[in-house]
Order: sequence, then structure tokens, then C-alpha cells
Amino acid sequence: MASKAASPTADPCPASPPPPGAAQLDAGEDFEVLDGTEEEEDDDDDDLSELPPLEDLGAAPSEGPTEPQPAPSEETGQSSPLQEEWMDVLGNGLLRKKILVAAPPGAERPSKGQDVTVQLKVSLEEGGAQVEEEPSLTFTLGDCDFFQALDLSVQLMNVGETALIIADAKYCYGSHGRSPAIPPNSTLRLEVALQTAVDGPDLELLSGRERVALADHKRECGNAHYQRADFVLAANSYDLALKVISASSKVDVSPEEEAELLELKVKCLNNLAASQLKLDHYSAALNSCSLALSHQPDNIKALFRKGKVLAQQGEYAEAIPILRAALKLEPSNKTIHSELSKLVKKHAAQRHTETAMYKKMLGTAGASGLPVKSPAKGPRSIPWKWLFGATAVALGGVALSVVIAARN
Repeated sequence: MASKAASPTADPCPASPPPPGAAQLDAGEDFEVLDGTEEEEDDDDDDLSELPPLEDLGAAPSEGPTEPQPAPSEETGQSSPLQEEWMDVLGNGLLRKKILVAAPPGAERPSKGQDVTVQLKVSLEEGGAQVEEEPSLTFTLGDCDFFQALDLSVQLMNVGETALIIADAKYCYGSHGRSPAIPPNSTLRLEVALQTAVDGPDLELLSGRERVALADHKRECGNAHYQRADFVLAANSYDLALKVISASSKVDVSPEEEAELLELKVKCLNNLAASQLKLDHYSAALNSCSLALSHQPDNIKALFRKGKVLAQQGEYAEAIPILRAALKLEPSNKTIHSELSKLVKKHAAQRHTETAMYKKMLGTAGASGLPVKSPAKGPRSIPWKWLFGATAVALGGVALSVVIAARN
């Protein structure tokens, strides 16, 4: 298992240059948001401005492939023998599959959770240039280790089958592509030969070293998704890594391996929080930061992200002390200085606005926002309303006396 998770010949999570606005990787270990490459360029309100909608990345994996449906022919409207051989995997015409070599009789279809090995050739739909070839690529079916088109289509193949898959960019490398071979928004042709399908490992029986390798492999898959701005898939991969780390074990794990697993857990929690923050999942991101800090209270990235999450929620009074704690740990960090300065100003403006609102609600503020002073009254000054009322009562009493005397 350890060798598979870190295979030198086939990496299910290939790295690609990050798109503009995506956080950089810190030496392949964690997302660096404190180096000024991202945070100092962001305006106050544009940190979450270019995010893919959740349904773009989350709906397809949860629904799974549909039953085979006829898909339009690549030729013009006339029917052809090829037209009947295509199936529409998701029913939207964006992911199609055709059998090139049928599986032998009695071959079984893989199920989610199994480790499958495929031979893969990737070509551009436009121009037909081959851009990638993997003679033996192993991944866990259903985990979206590579990209969605491959994961969804293999679920509809039998062992020994070779299929041609035409996949929209939405289910491959999206709007960012993969430099230099795959341009943005590229539809791809995948020739996939399903070689084997075996049950995945029992997490409780993994050795400490195998557990570290598998969890780190899932984390690297999350990093690859994050670089492509696939934040839903990135969060899914980090969550899978955390499940591997946290699973109960029936074998002995050395103290060194436990320490390595804990370090890896904090990295995954930090990266999970970054993905959740990109998706506006503030409560989940806050929880991930808090879990990371429960293991490493002085983790600067967790402190910084927790401050960012609270700031996004408008909780400036809580965010400021957290960022000050991060700044105390790294006083020379310009990004923390900049973020803290912005929050202090926002907090002051928030308090001024709240004070003015309260005064207005209580009716104690004038046009200038200052309390209105009541005019001074002399010790013997009597309001004219009182004088008018007293006079009316007196006249009424006199009239009533006259009427009574007349009747007598």
C-alpha cells in the first residue's frame, strides 16, 4: 500500500501551475498564505470572488453515473452505427463513453472503494494531440483522486474493457487547464483500459508507515485539486486523509510515526480550512482551525486563518486578538501586519456605526450625532400649556356655579 500511494511511475494527482488567485504550496507540504503572494494582493472584499459554484464540482460525484443513455453522434444529424454505441454517462451530454474493446465474458464491474488500475491515454478533442499517457495508473474508485471524468466513467466499465471517453473540461482540468499541454476549457478524449480492481486496504490493519503514506497521498491529491481551484474536491481529499489518520488501529504504531501522523493531521486541517474558506463554509472552516490549534496552539497558519474566518463573519473583536497572537509569534510578517491593521480600522468603524445607531434609537442624537441638550428652565418658569389648562378649568367652574344658582 505504501508503494502504491507514492508510486514513482504513475501519480494520480499530477501537479500543475496554480491559477491566479490560488494559494501557493509551501515546499509541497502546506499552503503558504503568509508569504504575501496572495493576501497582500487581495482587496478587502474580493478574497472569495472567483469561486466555482458548488454544483459544478459537487453534484456529479454524489449522484454518480446514470444508466446508459444514447448520445448525439459526433457527425451531423444523420444516424450511424457509431451513434448507438455511445452512452451519456450523466445525462447532460458532457461526459460520453463508448466501448472499444469489450471485457471478456463474466468480467465484473468495480465498485466504489476498490483500488483500480488502468492504462490511460489523454488527447485533446480539438486537434487530437496526445498530451498524457499512463501505462499503469492506480487510484481508489469514488475518491476522485485524479479527475471526475475518469472516476465516473470507470464505474461503468468491466475489468478487461477498453473504452473511449469524451469529457467536457468541467470534469477534467476546468477553466485553468494544465500548463503547458492542456489549455484552459479543453474537452479531452480519454482512452481507458481497466486492468484490475481489488478491494481497498483495511485501515485498521495498516502499519504506521503505510498509514502515513496513504494519508499523505490523499493530501497531495487535495493539493492538486486546490491548485485547479476545485475546492470541493480538494476538501473531499483532505477529509479522506483525515479519516485515514484518525482510523482506529489494530497494529502497533511507533512514537515517531504517531508524531508524523499528528503533523500530517495539522497540515490537512489547515488545508481543509483554506478550502472551506474559499467555499464560504465559515463555520466548518472555523472548526477546522480550532481542531488544528487544539494540537498545535502556536500554529501560525491556523491562527491566521481563524482570524480571517472570524473577520469574514464580522467578528472583529474576536479576530483581532487572534491575529495579534500570530503576529507575536512572527513579528516580521508583513501579511499579518496588513491584515491586522485592516481589521483594527474596520472594528473602529463598526463601533462608531453601532454607537450612532444606538443613540438614534434612544432619540438622544441630533443631526451632528451629538447628544441634544434640553433648553434651560428657570426655577419659576411655568409652561403655557399649564396656564391655559388652569384658566379653562377656572372658567368652567364659574359657569357651572352660575347655572346652579339660576336653577335655585
